[in-house]
Amino acid sequence: MARFLWICLGGAAGTGARYLLTMGAAAALGTRFPYGTLAVNIIGSFLIGGIMHVGLTTDVISPTTRMALTTGIMGGLTTYSTFSFETVRYLQQGAWALGALNILLTTASCLVACMLGIAAGRWVLAG
Repeated sequence: MARFLWICLGGAAGTGARYLLTMGAAAALGTRFPYGTLAVNIIGSFLIGGIMHVGLTTDVISPTTRMALTTGIMGGLTTYSTFSFETVRYLQQGAWALGALNILLTTASCLVACMLGIAAGRWVLAG
């Protein structure tokens, strides 16, 4: 039951962080493109890569902490469903270039961010 509560608490923290990052990106960069959604997905991909690498290859992060950080915080932070909706809206509006750009940027940058997160986890463990 304790693990469940830590995951729920992490989810709340991740959701709050997503809101703040999304609103900050909209204020700084505008709302023509979903910069906030892109940013939280890249950040979340990087962090989940590092957390999972360290958590699964060492005893530095306990299983409960790993679950609270990944399923909880990263689950609340990242926004695949929002990404999907925003992309479909572009396509429905005939904004094919923006829809394709969103798919390309999100997919490529999140995969790269995850790989960098794994590399960062390895670097942290090596140092």
